Amino acid sequence: MSDYVQNLMADVKAKNPVEPEFHQAVQEVADSLVLVLDRYPEYRHAKILERIIEPERVLMFRVPWMDDQGGVQVNRGFRIEMNSAIGPYKGGLRFHPSVNLGILKFLAFEQVFKNALTTLPMGGGKGGSDFDPKGKSDNEVMRFCQSFMTELSRHIGPNTDVPAGDIGVGGREVGFLFGQYKRIRNEFTGVLTGKGINWGGSLIRPEATGYGTVYFAAEMLATRNETLEGKTCLVSGGGNVAQFAAEKVLDLGGKVVTLSDSGGCIYDEEGVDREKLAYVMDLKNVRRGRIKEYAEKYPNAVYTPLDPSLDYNPLWNHKADCAFPSATQNEINAKDAQNLLDNGVYVVAEGANMPTVAGGVEIFLDKGILYGPGKAANAGGVAVSGLEMSQNSLRLSWSREEVDGRLHGIMKSIHSACFETAKRFGAPGNYVNGANIAGFIKVADAMMDHGVV
Repeated sequence: MSDYVQNLMADVKAKNPVEPEFHQAVQEVADSLVLVLDRYPEYRHAKILERIIEPERVLMFRVPWMDDQGGVQVNRGFRIEMNSAIGPYKGGLRFHPSVNLGILKFLAFEQVFKNALTTLPMGGGKGGSDFDPKGKSDNEVMRFCQSFMTELSRHIGPNTDVPAGDIGVGGREVGFLFGQYKRIRNEFTGVLTGKGINWGGSLIRPEATGYGTVYFAAEMLATRNETLEGKTCLVSGGGNVAQFAAEKVLDLGGKVVTLSDSGGCIYDEEGVDREKLAYVMDLKNVRRGRIKEYAEKYPNAVYTPLDPSLDYNPLWNHKADCAFPSATQNEINAKDAQNLLDNGVYVVAEGANMPTVAGGVEIFLDKGILYGPGKAANAGGVAVSGLEMSQNSLRLSWSREEVDGRLHGIMKSIHSACFETAKRFGAPGNYVNGANIAGFIKVADAMMDHGVV
């Protein structure tokens, strides 16, 4: 079977050159699936994995827009419609200078398995642009979003493909995108999730990814008869996921001591309490400031600027019990992983997508810590997006308590699926194998039913 994986990866790399993140994501899944493809050779004969790896559709388009000075700018837009075996394509839009085809393919591939784990009928997709909303005026962001949606609107719909937000795409951007879709198509439908609460959005949606990641960590701890009460937690990032992961850690009695952004990180030994977290939310969501301002406001906190010459991230080098990487892909390298273990961390729940490099994952698995991979631990965001789609279809709105209760239930069931599947396939406690196999089997069985399409 290792020959099968080797040949598969050689083929993937030949067909998709210069896409290291995509190769990394496929390799991780393929390694896990050795256990399944050996037991169920019919999946291999039907080339199910090969078909999941190949996107059903890749859209790439020009996005021209005008800046405030009257200059014409040109960006590139993407949508990867990866797999629709169990439902319409579902996945976020990312606006960030680092966006390229390979990164979006890795995200769309991960999304297929993540969405399958949520128990909701959603396929996998991802999209975005190399546009950077940072430093742009509201009018510039609006003009870009309108141009982007003018093309994207041809390819999406509530029963076809339902995008959401991601890095660089928050409530402001979703509003501009939705407004343009409605204007072009002359219909008010649930074509995007993450909408404003007064025009079709769901309560708990902004909180869902961060809350869900912490719920997943709590479920992992429960397998050892422990809780988050009194645990010291490292959180990376300063955006939506990090903010609400920190909030839920506080709700469950833990202490958050770090936050970060692309400029650097802060370490607050006293802990980020509710007052400090409210300051961070205002700083990031309203004033769109930098995390270094936290240390200016609270002098007992230490700010460390990003130093690209270092071979490790100082944020992961503090005494703690739990880590919630919630910034971006590959933010924990092998040295960071070792630093986490050396500092007493034994719970890692990924709020970001694939934030740990392959070598780091290996270290976590070898040590046998409680490690929740992104496709399981951060599935709360897309789960509540699915609940938003349900509310839109029913033309009603659920209460905050109802949505949070459903989210908590979904995270429990994702944990249970990963935990039980890992045990069933001879890898107890390995949430990576459990998540990959459970997600794969659901999608694979649907694809087998549909025939060769």
